[in-house]
Amino acid sequence: MKNKPKIEVGGQAVIEGVMMRGPKYIATAIRRKDGTIEIDKKQFISKTKNNKFFALPILRGFVGLIEMMIIGFKTLNFSASRAELDLEEKKEKSETKEKINEIFSYIFAFSLAFLLFAFLPYQIAEWMNLGKGNIYFNLFAGSIRIVFFVLYVWLIGLMKDVHRIFQFHGAEHKAVHAFENKNDLTPKNVQKFSTLHPRCGTSFMFFVLLIAILIFSVADTIFAYFWGAPHIFIRLGYHFLMMPLISGISYEVLKLSGKNINHPLVRLMTAPGLLLQRITTQKPNDQQVEIAVVAMKCALEMDVLEYDNITFLDEK
Repeated sequence: MKNKPKIEVGGQAVIEGVMMRGPKYIATAIRRKDGTIEIDKKQFISKTKNNKFFALPILRGFVGLIEMMIIGFKTLNFSASRAELDLEEKKEKSETKEKINEIFSYIFAFSLAFLLFAFLPYQIAEWMNLGKGNIYFNLFAGSIRIVFFVLYVWLIGLMKDVHRIFQFHGAEHKAVHAFENKNDLTPKNVQKFSTLHPRCGTSFMFFVLLIAILIFSVADTIFAYFWGAPHIFIRLGYHFLMMPLISGISYEVLKLSGKNINHPLVRLMTAPGLLLQRITTQKPNDQQVEIAVVAMKCALEMDVLEYDNITFLDEK
């Protein structure tokens, strides 16, 4: 580990497991009910690595976000399918029904996100008669959006199953810290580290929410100068079209903050995201940390020969 080249590694918590992403592979480790560990390992190289256009600053952040969303959905679906196998009351479902349920779950999730983080904040700002004050409108709507986001995360964290996912999230962060600090990847060593990490997706979301306030204010001011105060749905429309720019800028800010974490300004910028991680990450037990370690080792092409309870599923 001492001579390991510096590479970025990160991941995501899933149902009863952890997904880790290395330079060439994505590995998801799942703990089954009988205590065995199943690994889904697939080769993956980002388009930002083999396409110079997609690797351009700002654009690489948006491309990376889309890639991670796709990977995230697929990984969560995989973990859910493995969890279903352990449910005693599981009934046989046709592939068509499962696809229909999956589609409806996506529709519900996106509809709820649109309602809470797009329409309602703007509608409340309109009710407050802030539609003509572009800066005040976006400050208020952005603040409402942040409040809704924090409340949403806190409320779902009260659910037992989500709390366990948050524990695996904490395990993932601990493993990343251990790797970045060149520690041997053992559960005992990994447990010494913090569950909070500045490059977390939670911090990224917070950057998106904050940067959106600034960029939307500028865009609304320009729009109002030429065409007057925009209707709520027109405002929603062009704000939505600006999300690639906002996500790209947020990625660059997050990447820069990760390299300059000890700078006072960076510490101030990352503080809200780290505070929110006190909700989205929880202290994991040793078995959960073990899952994160196995996932990381597989993603980094390291040996896992010390484990005799691992099964690899269709490695590609």
